[in-house]
Amino acid sequence: MTRFTILTPRAKKLKIIEMPKYDYLCETNQQTVEVIHSIHETLSTWGEVCARLGKDPGATPAEAPVRRLISKVSVNIPVSDSHLKSMGFTKLVKREKGVYENVTAHDKEKRFMVAGDATSLPDFKRRITD
Repeated sequence: MTRFTILTPRAKKLKIIEMPKYDYLCETNQQTVEVIHSIHETLSTWGEVCARLGKDPGATPAEAPVRRLISKVSVNIPVSDSHLKSMGFTKLVKREKGVYENVTAHDKEKRFMVAGDATSLPDFKRRITD
């Protein structure tokens, strides 16, 4: 996925939107190209694909059909607790019965969460924003 940063009028900060990448095959010229667009869009001709890429269709007719290929999905998995923390996630690790360690705790959050103690819960309201 490709990230686009958009500043909305009501936003206090930038909003990051990810757009998927799709591979299209034109059987007329045997070219496969990668195109970024919304999941709700469908491109059906070589001319539409080239227009999206800002590319000249060349000798291939613009009305030549294309088909979207199934591609493998890449998944970006955070590898460390600090990476999870910087992405805004909370990771709780069970230490004993009813006790969990918040390994991604922020400044004012308690390090350990104890069952029945509401004050030890992570501050999700502060982490979740629009």
